[in-house]
Amino acid sequence: MITERGRSIKELLEQGEHSYSFEFFPPKDEAGEAQLWDAIRALEPYRPTFVSVTYGAGGSTRDTTVRVTGRIAQETSLTPVAHLTCVGHTRAELERILDTYQEVGVQHLMALRGDPSEGPRAPWEPTPGGLDYAIELVELARSRGDFRIGVAAFPELHPSSASLDHDADVLVAKAEAGAEFAVTQMFFRAADYFSLVDRVRARGVDIPILPGIMPILNLANIRRQGELIGTAVPDDVVARISAHDGDPAAMRAAGIALAAELCAELLDGGAPGLHFFTLNRSKATLEIFSALNVQV
Repeated sequence: MITERGRSIKELLEQGEHSYSFEFFPPKDEAGEAQLWDAIRALEPYRPTFVSVTYGAGGSTRDTTVRVTGRIAQETSLTPVAHLTCVGHTRAELERILDTYQEVGVQHLMALRGDPSEGPRAPWEPTPGGLDYAIELVELARSRGDFRIGVAAFPELHPSSASLDHDADVLVAKAEAGAEFAVTQMFFRAADYFSLVDRVRARGVDIPILPGIMPILNLANIRRQGELIGTAVPDDVVARISAHDGDPAAMRAAGIALAAELCAELLDGGAPGLHFFTLNRSKATLEIFSALNVQV
């Protein structure tokens, strides 16, 4: 695996080695912060290509996101990627946040439109004086500093999109505006990921697209989240998990096994790496690594 401070994620991906990266969310309290740093320290020896820190709905975790991302940059060997959304901010506020990221040594950014505070299926209402689309945030970040920018990608239909082709067109436009890599929403069929890659490549764009991996540790929770973001849990996956209903340990083991199988299929099919949504815990990711024979 690769980790070289100062080089862009795009450059590292172009070296041809598999990328492994982890996503965390800003903790709400001291106990949550301790759990987060336990996970970071447990995963750091695997030398991930990068780690990202999400951004709460409506900018609700802005200060914590900036602080945690800056601390990762200053206290670890990891390359941090800071999330930033258009939700709840004017253009001037976004410029100040970008300046703050630069001041704390954060060079990589995930530029997202973000979801309304009512949820991803709520009608989108831009903030007065703010931005309307992720592509505008990409353009702003490019004009504001020497940021290396990632964006979101959608193997299945975005909740507000007209078609899968439209989603591919949007990703292509973000790449042409300066985005260097993309990370997908969670999904459970490798075919959905490869179809997205094919649509983007057919448009003449070679932006690296990292598949986002969320192991099913609780079927009900994953279904609820999937319904919100437009991700379907396939019937065969439901059947394998549900076969262990009433046995939480066996259900969890089945979820880990399914995630490991998906990861292996993605890597064998040419995915440049894997991006794990950790939920600020390391155990499930480490179990998947064990199944894939990923070594420290």
